[in-house]
Amino acid sequence: MSTTTHFRTCPLCEATCGLKITLDGDRVTDVRGDRDDMFSLGFICPKGAKLGDLDQDPDRLSSPLVKRDGRFAEVSWDEAFAEVERGLAAVRQKYGNEAVALYMGNPSIHTMAGPVYNGVLAKSLGTRNIYTASTSDQMPKHVSCGYVFGDPFSIPVPDIDRTDYLLMLGANPVESNGSLCTAPDFPGRLKKLRARGGTVVVVDPRRTRTADLADQHLFIRPGADAAFLFALVHTLFDENLAVEVPEIVHGVAELRVLASKFPPETVASACGIDASAIRQVARDLSAAPTAVVYGRIGTTTAEFGTLSSWLVDALNVLTGNLDRPGGAMFPASAARATYVKRKPFRTGRWSSRVRGLPEVAGELPTATLADEIETPGEGQVRALFTVGGNPASSAPNAPRLAAALADLEFMVCVDPYLNETTRHATVILPPPRLTQSPHFDFGLTQFGVRNFANYSAPALPLPAGRPGEAQILARLVMIAAGQGASADLRGLEEMMIGGLLAKAVQAEGSPVYGRDPAELRPMIEGDGPLERWLDLSLRLGPYGEGFGATPSGLKLATLLENPHGVDLGPLRPRLTEVLSTADGKVNLCPAELAADVPRLLSWLADRPRGMVLIGRRHLRSNNSWMHNVPALVTGSNTCTLHINTEDAEKLSVTTGQRVLVMSRTGSIEVDAEPTDKIMPGVVSLPHGWGHDQPGIRLSVATRTNGANVNTVTDESILDVLSGTAVFNGVPVEVKAI
Repeated sequence: MSTTTHFRTCPLCEATCGLKITLDGDRVTDVRGDRDDMFSLGFICPKGAKLGDLDQDPDRLSSPLVKRDGRFAEVSWDEAFAEVERGLAAVRQKYGNEAVALYMGNPSIHTMAGPVYNGVLAKSLGTRNIYTASTSDQMPKHVSCGYVFGDPFSIPVPDIDRTDYLLMLGANPVESNGSLCTAPDFPGRLKKLRARGGTVVVVDPRRTRTADLADQHLFIRPGADAAFLFALVHTLFDENLAVEVPEIVHGVAELRVLASKFPPETVASACGIDASAIRQVARDLSAAPTAVVYGRIGTTTAEFGTLSSWLVDALNVLTGNLDRPGGAMFPASAARATYVKRKPFRTGRWSSRVRGLPEVAGELPTATLADEIETPGEGQVRALFTVGGNPASSAPNAPRLAAALADLEFMVCVDPYLNETTRHATVILPPPRLTQSPHFDFGLTQFGVRNFANYSAPALPLPAGRPGEAQILARLVMIAAGQGASADLRGLEEMMIGGLLAKAVQAEGSPVYGRDPAELRPMIEGDGPLERWLDLSLRLGPYGEGFGATPSGLKLATLLENPHGVDLGPLRPRLTEVLSTADGKVNLCPAELAADVPRLLSWLADRPRGMVLIGRRHLRSNNSWMHNVPALVTGSNTCTLHINTEDAEKLSVTTGQRVLVMSRTGSIEVDAEPTDKIMPGVVSLPHGWGHDQPGIRLSVATRTNGANVNTVTDESILDVLSGTAVFNGVPVEVKAI
């Protein structure tokens, strides 16, 4: 066997760290941080260090599985796709297209094929029953940015490398590595911020590892983030601390009226933060030379997630820190064209059949998927496709959804594991190993704290006859489009590339405006459809070669020549480029968001007083599929219930004692871990545990001692504006066993 070295961007979380991978033949023998990576500079976390173990996990499926007489059997790829074609046709013929649903999980955005093909698959299925992990995560931020800036994907990120003051809510980047904020070595960046004299303030119901690095930590009652942020806005107006906003911003007067209802003295009790402390944060935020507010999953998976996401950006506007160095800035992704004219954002173009929940960004809330499967009638979901998702573990009230999946007539899963969800499948189509797949972060380059681009070619070739993930998804598209399981995939690629070229030559501002697509197509380079799509996207992007318009610009060859990535410079002001509102202005007080403020006021007047549950992130964990790597389920990465020491004493609960956690949806037993690092009245459990269901093949995960927190999360409680499930602030009762 020969030893080789390959450089690769880690695909396991949003940090996009560069890895140096050593292989002995086809086996990974060592993974280290790539010190020459232009963005991560050698930083690596425990997950990235164990990428080889995940890549070589013996439980990963290598061949398709088809369920026959209740049992899975290995079949050829042709047999598997023929079964997909047969099963989908049967459901469509019997019930119509709306009886088919598609769910796309978080891991699918961390692949190269997912962002390229998932949208095409959704259109080919011809159904409005589209669901993703976004409504279990960040959808509130998309909604707020959609209404404020006109584009749900124009999300400003904290310019942490140049700011003087960072206020974080519901974010724990020391353990999560950042989210909707691509920043390798987030801990190191925070330390540098403080070393240059800056200030870090963390607002969180837990004193997290991130809070331990901060200058100040404020405990906050789960669900109260929007009230706290409104109180900051109120203080800026009340004490004349708000800047005079530029003419490109409108809605300030309307926001002032709304904020007048949230003086710190009124919200202090609900937040659990003294009014004087709230006012001081507003003063410090205003007085800092540069400052930025950043909110993440603790705020977006709460009952008022969209309001919180909106007010984060409102504060950055009112302090003069939007679109300026050291504030909140808009990255420019190398593969996302800036000349595209996007339609102003809106929601509710259709609604879910059972609960009438509005569509948001082309999808319905995952919290209502079980309703759509269980409830008879026209449009009842009878078939489901999943791509890189495990909703039977990750959705709110997961046991209910798991039971509903068992009643489906047909189910197809693109997934490397036989897990809580895929055990219900009719067909499982496993993607290849990570080292056999190319990688470019189409999604995460949109959120970088520095503009960058890096591409990883496959370290290993695919075995003969083994399709890559792009080929798997492309064949599903062709089946869904009625072209058949054996259709020539080159036709799909040409349609996709031709469509993008046709739009580019017709768009003013495009580097190929007015040119002939037939002239441009032969210039596109790359080995396989994903490389060719990347080459085209880079050439048309903001740093692109433009098919000769800017000869020194980016294209695929540039990234192949630079395996450690290409530095595209610090973030720059570009607000006018990203605005897609109808009037071309920042809408600081959208009517759609303001309409939800009365609900927040009602919550303040009659808020829940009992115990509430929040989630928790571990550095060694991301999604449930990582729990099958031995090294990632050891040490501090355990499934225990964090409970305040005073609450534990009242309940006569001691360390390690089994406790019962109960909610409207169910109950679980876990070990208690009393701690003063969580505020009274709040308990915390990590997500992704509890792999004890029959029929799964996760030999390590099934031996872990944990429970699925989503047995007690409640699918009936949502952030109204975005349809996002509430995972932080779930009413529970805790009893000692």
